[in-house]
Formats: sequence, C-alpha cells, structure tokens
Amino acid sequence: MPKITFLGAAGTVTGSKYLVEAEGKRLLVDCGLFEGSKELKQRNWNNLPIDPATIDWVLLTHAHIDHTGYLPRLVHAGFAGPIFANAATRELCQLLLPDSARLQEEDAQYAAKKGYSSHNPPLPLYTVTQAQDALNRFREIPRADTFAISPQFSVRSHDAGHILGSTWLELTITEKGKQTLVVFSGDLGRYNQPILKDPEAPTRADFLLCESTYGDRDHPTGSVADQLADVINRVAKRGVVVIPAFAVGRTQTLMYYLRELDDQKKIPHLPVYVDSPMAISVTDIYARYHEDHDLDFTALEQQGDKDPLNLRDVHMTRSVEDSKKINNVNSPCIIEIAKLRGQTLRHHLRQRHGYRRTHPAPSCSQTAGRSQRRAAGRLSRDGYQWASFAGRCAIPAPLRTGSAGARGNRHARSALRARRTQRTSSMALGFHRSATPNVPR
Repeated sequence: MPKITFLGAAGTVTGSKYLVEAEGKRLLVDCGLFEGSKELKQRNWNNLPIDPATIDWVLLTHAHIDHTGYLPRLVHAGFAGPIFANAATRELCQLLLPDSARLQEEDAQYAAKKGYSSHNPPLPLYTVTQAQDALNRFREIPRADTFAISPQFSVRSHDAGHILGSTWLELTITEKGKQTLVVFSGDLGRYNQPILKDPEAPTRADFLLCESTYGDRDHPTGSVADQLADVINRVAKRGVVVIPAFAVGRTQTLMYYLRELDDQKKIPHLPVYVDSPMAISVTDIYARYHEDHDLDFTALEQQGDKDPLNLRDVHMTRSVEDSKKINNVNSPCIIEIAKLRGQTLRHHLRQRHGYRRTHPAPSCSQTAGRSQRRAAGRLSRDGYQWASFAGRCAIPAPLRTGSAGARGNRHARSALRARRTQRTSSMALGFHRSATPNVPR
C-alpha cells in the first residue's frame, strides 16, 4: 500500500516535505526550509529520518523557500536524483536558492563576529556552491500536460495562483496495478487578484493534502487599490511612502496597482524607487511567462504601448550605491523595499525618521510575513512600532507627534497580533500513517 510520511509542515506551516513511497520507490514532494522561530529554524539542522540517497526524485509545487530551501542540504547529504519543476519555478529558484545560501553564509559570519554558535567555527546551513549543485539537478516538466516520472508516479500540474509558476499537483500513484490519485495543494492564491490566473479547482481526488497557513482567518474585504490610493494621497503633498514587499509576488502586484492608479489619475504622479536587485530580476521573469497571466493582464500587454508592470517614473536600484542615492531624494516619492531582513528597511526608515510625513502603506495583501516579524524587535529599538493598516498589512512606521502625524499614530497603535496556528502532525489519508515531523534536539 502507498505510504506518505510528513517530514515538515506538520505542527507548523513551513518546511513542506512529503515523502511518497510505492513499490520501493521514493518521491519527495517539496523540500522546504522551516522558517520563523529559533526552535523552528533549528529543525533545519536535524538530519532527516531517512537517508537522502534513498530518495529517487523530488517534485516541486512552487519556488518559495519554505518549499524549496532545503534542496541544497538534501543534495549535499547524498540525494542524486532529478528535481522536477516547471520552467518558471526553475528560473525563480535560480535566484532564490543562491540568495538563501548567501543569507546562510552571512548568518554564519555574523555568529563568528559575535561569538555565538554551537559550531567552531560557525557554519552556514549550506553554501552558494551547494545551492548551485542543487540547481544543476533541476529538470523541467510540462506546465499542464501529464508527466510520467516512473511506472509508480505520474503528475499533472494545475494553476495555483500564488506566485509565478505556482501549481497544485495531481499525483497518480500506481502500485500492484491499482491507481490512487492524491492532490497536493501547495500554496493557493486568492481569486480575482491581478497578474496571475485564478487557482484552478480540482475535480477529483482520492485524497487531498491541503496546506492552510491562514486557514483560521477570512480575507479582509474592501479594495486594496483604494486603500493604497488613500494613503498615497494623504502623504503625497509633503511625505514619503515606504512599502515593504516580498521580492516574489508582492512587489509585482504593487507595481501593477501603482501603474493602474497612475493611469486612472487616482494618485499624483510620483517617482517610485524599487530598492531590491532580486525584485527587479523577478519582475523581468514575471513579464516573460505569458502563460501565467490572467486575461486583464494579457489584454494590457497586447495593447503594445504599455507594460503593465512599469511606471512612467520608476527607478530600479541594483547596487548599494544606487540605493544610497535615494537618501538624497527630499521630495515626495514611493520607496518599495523587498529585502525584509531589516537592514534595507531600517536604513530607509532611519533616513526618513522625523520627516514630517512618512507613512505605512497597505502592501496589497498580508505582507507581514515571517521575515518582517524577525525584524520587528530590531526596528522597535530604533523607535518604530509594528503598525497595522486597515487589517491589510503590518509594517514598521515611526511614531509621529503633532497634528500632521495624529492620524498615522492611530494606525501605529493597532499592533500586529501574529497568531501561530498549530497543525496536526498526521492526517487521515487512508495510507499508512507515518507522520514523523522533525523534532529539534
């Protein structure tokens, strides 16, 4: 009988790894890092309960690090098979995995400088070289057609609407002539969002594995574009709008909304600074994968005279020097920041601290992710509160005094309450129940 073992995303919502076994063959669906608390990140250092060399294939739903970030460590530990992903996911991973490795190396260097680590010298979880070794094992699979991995496993992908290339998977498992259809949801996007097609709905499944990071919450109502326009119009006469947004997905959505609002003359014409080399590269990738685009986005592309992700006055900063030049901008503008580990964000907020109107803005959706919460403590020491705006986002904003800042302070006092939803470590699938989430030492 087929067996599924949960090696991650059990009891928590990151570190997705599903080991599927049939007729002596092993397929790992997703291979993500645990993210969030120190206890969760410690799990990434634990050895898997199985030998990685005994895994035959890896299959990915999408490129986010909590679904792909363990791949370099898996390959380094002995996995020698192919890693299957569609073209867009493969290209995004070529950016995300080396970047994740650089962050691991920076963490090790910082630990050596500060003198704390269980290793001597401190070691990164993996290196850029190891990330490249993992990328060399990627193999492209069709975006929509059925793909036969082996006699035991075949897969068909469907649009998930989460980020570029994101899919949910129909995995057909064949053992002793009997077929079982298991659906892996990956991360699902929302309906009626810009740029990407809506998630497809499954029509059949013997078993459904559905990830549900925000399953205990309803999506907020109201127009994100209208809320964004409201903030910009209130600040634009004399202030700067600083918007943290993830490099993959959020930045592109923001660019779309800002371009739309500017075209409709709902906001004043302002320069926009995108301060993230990765976000710029990801935006280029988003523009090239037309098969992911929804009908509205495609219609704009086909007009020929406009790029739906480009504004009239946008400045892309790929270097540290270009980023520092933003300090010299003393007129109203919009600054998008995609590096959410705190350094770039703190730098811009420090530069604008005391500026009469520096305002948080809704970043299209729930931008307050794990990376932002890690930066919260450091930012609060610098005089910032973790502010919630209209239930839409949670980003740092300086407390202000005087009438100009009164309205902003009310938003700042609505502190983010991050609820950590615990998940069960096993699911009743009808398969052999072998849920074995990693437990930190």
